[in-house]
Amino acid sequence: MDWFWPACFRSGQVPAKQKYRRVLGEAIRTRRKAKGMSQEELAEKAELHHNYVGEIERGEKAATIDTLVKFAKALGVRVRELVGGV
Repeated sequence: MDWFWPACFRSGQVPAKQKYRRVLGEAIRTRRKAKGMSQEELAEKAELHHNYVGEIERGEKAATIDTLVKFAKALGVRVRELVGGV
C-alpha cells in the first residue's frame, strides 16, 4: 500500500497547510484548557458544534475567519493571540 500514500506522508513530512492547522488548533486547545473549559463548553459559548471544535483542535479542519472570531470571543482573547504562532 506504499503507493497509496503521497510521498510527504511516507517521508513523515507534514504539508504546510496541515502544520498551520495543527499549530492553530494547539493554540486554541491551550487557551481553552487555561480557562478550564471543556470542548463542549467552548463549542456552546462559540456557537459551534463540539465535534467541529475537536476537529479544529486536532488540525483536521481549517477555520474560517468567522470561526476564529467566534473562538476568540468565547475565549476572551484577540484573534491575533490565537494565530500568532502560525
